Amino acid sequence: MVSNPLPQLARWLAQRRWVMHWAPVVLRVERLIRGGSGGRVGVLDLAGLPSIEVTVAGRRTGIPRTTSLLYVPHDGDVIVLGSNWGSPEHPAWSANLRAAESASVRCKGEQFQVAIREITGAERERFWDLAVEFWPGYTMEYELSGGREFRIFELRRCLT
Repeated sequence: MVSNPLPQLARWLAQRRWVMHWAPVVLRVERLIRGGSGGRVGVLDLAGLPSIEVTVAGRRTGIPRTTSLLYVPHDGDVIVLGSNWGSPEHPAWSANLRAAESASVRCKGEQFQVAIREITGAERERFWDLAVEFWPGYTMEYELSGGREFRIFELRRCLT
């Protein structure tokens, strides 16, 4: 059985500073692929990486906003980081998650509700270490951001 070489290549690319300049292009391609596949597949999926779409109400408007994100699997839950491609500003979606109690997640064709918990305090370092072990590019993005502390969220599936 041949393993997919794309996740390893993606991890290598994610540690190259020049890749961050391509963020606008990648985001446009993501929208095209997601739109063409009816939301089932995105750029990260094609690269063999874990990808989710998070839909959460806008903190000011209440209008649902959907964002495609890389996630870190953790004990059956999902961890997402607001790295914003190494930008000095927090991503808008992270402020929306911070203001909400729950969100909708689409993962591998399945849609479900999640409870949102921002990771802070003493456990933040442990979650940061887990995230960097899974996606080493976060270290470079942290440096590019000027040392901005990325918001970290745990998204837990709601039991129905």
